[in-house]
Amino acid sequence: MIKLYHDTRILYTVVFIVQITRSMRETFVMTHTHLWLRAESKPQEQRTALTPENTKQLLDAGFKVTIESSVQSIFAINDYEAVGASIAPEGSWVDAPEEAIILALKELPEATFPLHHQHIYFAHAYKEQQGWQALLSRFVSGKGELFDLEYLVDDNNRRIAAFGYWAGYAGAALGVLAWLKQQQNITPPLNNINSYANQESLIAEINDLLATCESKPKILVIGAKGRSGSGAVALAKALSLETVEWDIAETQKGGPFAEILNMDILVNCVFINQDLPPFITKEMLITEERTLSMIVDVSCDPYGSYNPLPIYNECTTFKSPCLSIIQGDKPLDMIAIDHLPSLLPKESSEDYGQQLVKHLLTLNDQSQGVWPKALSLFNEKTAEIKL
Repeated sequence: MIKLYHDTRILYTVVFIVQITRSMRETFVMTHTHLWLRAESKPQEQRTALTPENTKQLLDAGFKVTIESSVQSIFAINDYEAVGASIAPEGSWVDAPEEAIILALKELPEATFPLHHQHIYFAHAYKEQQGWQALLSRFVSGKGELFDLEYLVDDNNRRIAAFGYWAGYAGAALGVLAWLKQQQNITPPLNNINSYANQESLIAEINDLLATCESKPKILVIGAKGRSGSGAVALAKALSLETVEWDIAETQKGGPFAEILNMDILVNCVFINQDLPPFITKEMLITEERTLSMIVDVSCDPYGSYNPLPIYNECTTFKSPCLSIIQGDKPLDMIAIDHLPSLLPKESSEDYGQQLVKHLLTLNDQSQGVWPKALSLFNEKTAEIKL
């Protein structure tokens, strides 16, 4: 009798554990995060916030991941399907399940319907850019929320993921390409740029042109120790070019800097958020001693009051990359493209994705990590809307 009682207790205990385990598993499945990658709609934007490798990391952690088909993405949709992601038609995020978190890089397509999901992307709305109130009003009316990638920051207010390295790398590469075209008296030096399949093909093209040139350019990188600057320096060294690296120590005395005129290419990678003397001025460029013929402004802020290169007032594009500053026998051209990492969409996406995915993996608990601060900023900005 005692043995029967003992066996019955064991049986009940086993059944209880099985039921509890099943219940916990069902709860886990029901509440785990669903991430939905929105197809980029900005023309020629081949980058993505989530690579196939990142997708596998999320799936292995128990996330549900849906990937929209995209004719632009540098990664094939089959690569996502191969790691186990669900596939959805381009633009179908508007009908995604309510709990899905919509992830992308660039702006939403222009529309007016309310936004009821949580979204993660670069919204460009918190500095009161054009249309900011209309966009944020869509979140308010739809009771959606925005985690702006630009404002996902750590405890030191440093962005947790950035494209800076590849911006500097691509900017320096275009600077060298344009300088080489200048040597062939081609005007404008660059026109209608397309992205490259990978950095190897970019380096190969530049090396082929360097082999036909009698001399090689001397490059000055300002802000060489930062994210963008390190990318610019890496490109120059990959091409075995003479590279001068400036950072705080070299610029703390304040400009203008006459030494810049003795370089062939200037790559500016400095982000400035206060008034400082300019690095160069239009007046100092008018001299026969100038060898400088190409400037790349990776920081690219011609509209701000802190622009350290106050010799231009508009950005350039992949379609028209070069702005002519000085014409004639000693030309000076300028590149100021604000989406330089798009030149190398594969490498820049892989790098950015690896920085971002470790934080996406914490989305199951939005009370932790970078999410509370980003949500607080969203609430602060939506409160400023004049309805």
